[in-house]
Parts: sequence; structure tokens; C-alpha cells
Amino acid sequence: MSYHVKPRKAKKLKTKFIFISGGVISSVGKGVTAASIAALLESRGYKAAPVKMDMYLNYDAGTIRPQEHGEVFVTDDGIETDQDLGNYERFMNADLSSSNFVTNGQIYLKVIQKERNFEYGGEDVEIVPHVPEEIISRLEKAAQERKADFVIAEIGGTVGEYQNVLYMEANRIMKYRDGRDVLHVHVGYLPTPPSVGEMKSKPVQTSVRILNGSGIQPDFLICRAEKPLDDRRKSTLAWITSIPAPNIISAPNVDTIYRVPIVFEQQKLTDKILEKFSLPKGKQDMRQWKKLLSQMGRIKKEVNIAVVGKYFETGNFKLADVYISVVEAIKHASWANGVKANLSWISSATVEKDGVEKVLKGFDGIVVPGGFGSRGVEGIIDSIQYARTKKIPYLGLCYGMQLASIEFARHVGRLKGANTTEVDAKSPHPIIHIMPDQEKKLLKRDYGASMRLGAWDCVLKPGTKAEKLFNSIDYDMKGKNKIAERHRHRYEFNNKYREKLEKAGLVISGTTPDGKLVEIIELPDHPFFMASQFHPEFKSRPMRPHPMFYGFMAAAKKHKGK
Repeated sequence: MSYHVKPRKAKKLKTKFIFISGGVISSVGKGVTAASIAALLESRGYKAAPVKMDMYLNYDAGTIRPQEHGEVFVTDDGIETDQDLGNYERFMNADLSSSNFVTNGQIYLKVIQKERNFEYGGEDVEIVPHVPEEIISRLEKAAQERKADFVIAEIGGTVGEYQNVLYMEANRIMKYRDGRDVLHVHVGYLPTPPSVGEMKSKPVQTSVRILNGSGIQPDFLICRAEKPLDDRRKSTLAWITSIPAPNIISAPNVDTIYRVPIVFEQQKLTDKILEKFSLPKGKQDMRQWKKLLSQMGRIKKEVNIAVVGKYFETGNFKLADVYISVVEAIKHASWANGVKANLSWISSATVEKDGVEKVLKGFDGIVVPGGFGSRGVEGIIDSIQYARTKKIPYLGLCYGMQLASIEFARHVGRLKGANTTEVDAKSPHPIIHIMPDQEKKLLKRDYGASMRLGAWDCVLKPGTKAEKLFNSIDYDMKGKNKIAERHRHRYEFNNKYREKLEKAGLVISGTTPDGKLVEIIELPDHPFFMASQFHPEFKSRPMRPHPMFYGFMAAAKKHKGK
């Protein structure tokens, strides 16, 4: 089951710019707000170009620890981005690119390059105005690439932080030049302290005042809170922040982020934005969103899924954001299969310590997502062996495919000491080894944006489970039995072991068009055992689940029935 929603045509307009900032706490929901506004505007027939503007000096997110910044999301053109781009793509059902992602590092590097090239004509180059002007040029580039009516610029971080002040300045400059084409949406959090039992508005009042100190008066205020905003708090915020009460939007916690556009639409946010810009409201089509939410509400059956990985912990907390695209892809596929997925985060170190039987008993499916390095690898291999021998549906993603190949080589192919050279450079059987070009890059310490990145074609072997699965549901095929999927890795399946493992029963069901690189493996005598070198989670959509996740959840549903 899948849905596909295309933006309806509208007359070409001069691009409008919507800036989105956050206040009070981080992770307040700016990304979901930006994604929701983009989806709502496109449902009216307009074209939107969301842009995430991150504060750090890294050129991209590729070299940042997952525990530090969450998932690294990869686009078709290979840029390693912030996880918010994943939400943009999922909400808009669109493929975005490097033009939708900006960092301070990119901006500063560009300014210095232009200075070195004498592009400033000999004048002294200053933080202001030259850095904000470069930010503005990037937003205009995003508009041009998508031929957008709206650019939705999400400013990373929280108001009051030094690192994002130049993005605020870019907003102020654009507003000064042509206020009619620029507006600002501020997302703030209203806490309800348990000891008080009352929703408090002063933190949001303060964050708006800080925003005012940057020369920006927000046009809309999105109020995040545990419960809906009441009239008393709304009227207080209106007269203190000078934001009209109708433009203060309640955004309480909801059961799924995909309900947020509907919550906004119930408060006529899209109409109000279009009125601000004096634009036609158009006829809205949110039928597919409502159909999906209705379908979710009718689900009664549940399945238990273990996600066995190695980047969950940060201090005493576990971070699902490390694998947010995997989480969302599982949800999309579960809804399409009429079940709810109960996810359990299993650290591979816990498997090693407590034993696989004790930790994984009772699950209906096991997922091993991407990762790097040697820590916890044996716990993952034990988990894969458990899934294979106990006939529990298994889905491996990138590292999950590499370690599945190693597990099979060790225990079915009888290749003692089989491993990946990433973990054991002296392995007698390097089932997974580094790509030759990658080895040269690592010797030069060339880590940034140097992996195999972006969308690459994959040819499906006729008659395999993968081929049947991709052709059985609505999916964006690139030709007969050809798909294009997104990658992020340095190591590959070693073709020296290909024939031996195939004779032992491993099925290689997807390769690059030249047949040289292994992309998908599967087992024919298993309810569902499939793994890919690429990251299928990056192309899953709420109304169009990825085939591999769909097949995995269908198998998990059957396993639950047993």
C-alpha cells in the first residue's frame, strides 16, 4: 500500500522567504515545523525549498559523532547533512540536494575563497555584511534550483547563541530590503513544571525579547508544550510579544509528527501565511495525510522489533535520533502492513555482556543499522546468527549487511576468523575490505566527504526475493530491475569470497550495473533475511514505504502470528 502526492501547479511567483528560529530549549521542533509548513504550502500548489542552516564550522555533518549531533542524512547528490533534511524529504515526498543545507563552515570558506580570488574588488572583507550576504546568496540559490515560490530557512540552535547570530542578521537584512517578501516564525517551548502544575509562558516571552534584540520581530509564534495552549496564555503572549493572538499557534505533543501539519491547518496557519504575503490561498488537498492518520488510528496489532546498534548511549540516556531515518522507515512500513512497531534499543555491548538469547528472546524482527569501528561488533554478529538460526526476520543496513556476510562466512561457510579489515586488518578471511580508492584517502587523512556517498544504481537479480519485492509495490524504479539507492561507506564485500559464499547458500540479489560491487544479500530458506550495502531508510516516505522495510515488517507480522 502506498500513496503519492504531487504538488499541484500554480502560477510562477517571486520567491518569498520564511525564517524559522527556536527558543527556550534545543530540539524544540523547528525541523518538523519547517517540514510541515513546506508540506502545507505545496498542498496549496506552491513550490517550497526548505533549507537547514547549521551553526557549526564543520563543512558538513559527515565527521561529527552521531551522539553529538544525531543522524547523518545523505541526499542523492551525496551531501552529508543534518537529520532535519530527512524530515523535509519525508514530509514533502521530495528529493533534496546540497543546496538545501548550509553550515557556517561552508559560508566562511566561500567568503575566504572569494577574497583570495579578488572577488570583493579590493575592499576590506568583514563579518558583516559579507557573511550575511553570502548566506542570502545560498538561500537564493536554493530558490533557483527548485524554482521555488517559498524558501523556508530553518536557523539551527536557539536564539541567544552567538553561533547563529549571522543567520539572524541575514534575516534582518532581507527584511529591511523588502519586508513584504520576508516573515519570521519563532518556535518556543512552554514548560509545565510538575511542582507548579501550570503552563509557564515567561521562557517564551524571554526568547522573543532576545530575538527582538537581533532586530527581528516574529510574525508567528509556534507554542510547543505538553498540552494545547489556552486562551489565557495566548492573550498574555500576544500583548507582551506584540504578536497578534491569531498568529500564535498551539503545537502540543501529538502521537506522531505526521499529525503536525493537520494541527497547524486546523488553526489556519497556511491561510495566515498566504494572507501575510497577499497571495491566493488556493484549494488545499490534504486527503492523503488524513487517510494515513485514519489508517494509523485503526491499527490494533503490535510487533516487537529489536534495533541492535552501537551509538545509542550518551551518558545515562539513549538517543533514538542517532537512527531517526531507520525509526521512521520502520513506522512507514508498519502502518502500511496494518501493525504498530514497538521498538527496543539494544546496545550490542549488552548482547556481549548478557548473552544473545537472554537479550533478544521474544522479538518478531531484528534490525542492524549502519555504524563504524570495532566496538560491540561481536554482539552484533551474535544477534545476526540468532536471527538466522531462529528464523527471525532480519534486516541489515550498510554495516548490518557487512556483518551479516561475515556471520554467514564464519558459521555457514566455515571460514574461521572471517572479519572485516576495519576491525581486524590481519584477518585470514577478509570478507569485507576497504575500497582501493578509500585506502588512499585514509592514508592522506582525507576523511571529509570522501566515502562512497549519494545515489548509485543497483541491478536486481531476476527471481530473487529482492527483485520480487521491489517490483511488487509502488516504487521509483530506474528501469527494468534497476533502482538507485543512497550510500555512505568506505568498505565493500570482498569479491574473492563471492563464489565460495554463494555455493554455501548466500544469494547476492543486487549488484552495481557492472556486477563488481555487492549491493544486496539474502537467504532463500529464511522467512526474511535481507541486507543492503546502501541505506534504504533514506528514501522511505510515510505514504510510500521502502520495499525492503515493507517486506521486513510483513515478515515480522507473520512471525508475530506464529
